[in-house]
Amino acid sequence: MSITESESNFNNLENLSISELLKGINQEDQTVADSVQKALPQTEKALEQIVEKMQLGGRLFYIGAGTSGRLGILDASECPPTFGVGYDKVIGLIAGGDSAIRKAVEFAEDDRSQAWKDLQEYNISRKDFLIGIAASGRTPYVIGGLKMAQEKGIKTACITCNPNSEVVEVSDYPIEVPVGPEFVTGSTRMKAGTAQKMVLNMISTTAMIQLGHVKGNRMVDMQLSNDKLVDRGTKMIMHELEIGYEEAKKLLLEHGSVRKAVERRKESKL
Repeated sequence: MSITESESNFNNLENLSISELLKGINQEDQTVADSVQKALPQTEKALEQIVEKMQLGGRLFYIGAGTSGRLGILDASECPPTFGVGYDKVIGLIAGGDSAIRKAVEFAEDDRSQAWKDLQEYNISRKDFLIGIAASGRTPYVIGGLKMAQEKGIKTACITCNPNSEVVEVSDYPIEVPVGPEFVTGSTRMKAGTAQKMVLNMISTTAMIQLGHVKGNRMVDMQLSNDKLVDRGTKMIMHELEIGYEEAKKLLLEHGSVRKAVERRKESKL
């Protein structure tokens, strides 16, 4: 039996109080960060290749099914507003298509050929990098996509919570994060999902920093898509240029990003 399907450390959950359930879930969750830490060397190796590909104009793709697919799409969708990159730079695909983001599509994950068909719509090539996300490590949709990518000379990685699983065999840079049994047996939306989200956070954030989309510790290329972000950007400019709020906001709205506002102001002072 795979680790992700192994028996929970807790039993008779229906007889526990709300307080006992919360403490049990929290107790299990506290083990996840340690498991992710042990996978840092694997994550680093994958990231070295990802950054190299993206610096040369390549893209990062995620493929997954169910919770794993949704996590990939979530991470990909947050890169443009956070780092100012195009929506075609980090791309998340889920078994069953976009409708599967909200509602499960029956048996979509069992088609080994579909992921490659989905990837071909984006003309994936050797310039790009593909990550398969599969908590169980045996999702056919993910395995099929990674296998075809390898055959075409595309570099691959996986994020899985079952060591030595089938998905590892078709990954050049496997990232294995065994988090043990779930609080509710087999419910990999819990600890496994948390582990995958943590690894994805590290991958996209590190890649974007390496690509120059963060200055100091600030998101200087973020999109100004709401009042909160305009306010945040204004305060970044105030801090960087040592000017007042209204002047900083005017510069931000005029130039469209923190980076451009600061650069243009400094150039005008030369």
